[in-house]
Amino acid sequence: MDLDEVAGRLYALPPSEFTAARTAAARAAKDAGDVRLSRDIAKLRRPTVSAWAVNRLAREHAAELAELLDVGESLRAAWERQDAGELAELTRRRGEVTGKAGRLAREGAGLSAAAGTEVDQTLDAAVVDAGAAEEVRRGRLDKPLRFSGFAPAPVPRGRPAAAKGKRGGTEDTEKARAEEAERRAEAEARKAKERREAEAAQREWREALDAVEKEHGERAEKVARLEQKLAKARKKLEDSAQRLEVTRREERHARLRLER
Repeated sequence: MDLDEVAGRLYALPPSEFTAARTAAARAAKDAGDVRLSRDIAKLRRPTVSAWAVNRLAREHAAELAELLDVGESLRAAWERQDAGELAELTRRRGEVTGKAGRLAREGAGLSAAAGTEVDQTLDAAVVDAGAAEEVRRGRLDKPLRFSGFAPAPVPRGRPAAAKGKRGGTEDTEKARAEEAERRAEAEARKAKERREAEAAQREWREALDAVEKEHGERAEKVARLEQKLAKARKKLEDSAQRLEVTRREERHARLRLER
């Protein structure tokens, strides 16, 4: 047993089961005489719900996550080349694969709107940052990731400045196209993010509405059953009142006959 093996097993668990399993694993390592491994296991941090959802995505939907990370790698390369046409196409694909991966991460996870937003931010970070992509791929996050900005800055190429004339004009045009592609990409990324957040909020309110409707239906059924019981009780009370009146009348007649 080593730390890599234990961490892989622990971060596959739901957050509610993590702490107990970590304690048991640390105790097992200590009992086996590996005090250092026991301490390292004890240092593993319990994942947030959103981190766990992304970890689960890495394990259960590896192909879809790989597609997302491949788009991110291509996007970073296109950004370095300042290829406006490729950036536009990859940005479109980015929205598609990120949305798909986000939906898969949410399925059955019971995430709140805030946790869903953290999942989206983590996937966005994996697209634009190679380090974040590797963390997400390993499936051992303990907290969500964030990345400031749309994409990493292009890597300086170190080539000599172009001479004035046609070449300089071409490079200026390419730069202008790349900057325009960046602006479009940022706008599309913002729209996609806003849509995902709106979808997450709608899902949360839909779930809340379903719960309230279910509760209302159950209580309405209970009231209907109680009203039926009350109606039967009232009918029995009326029957009892009639029998009481008849009994009183007969008792009075019997008493009068006795007095005579």
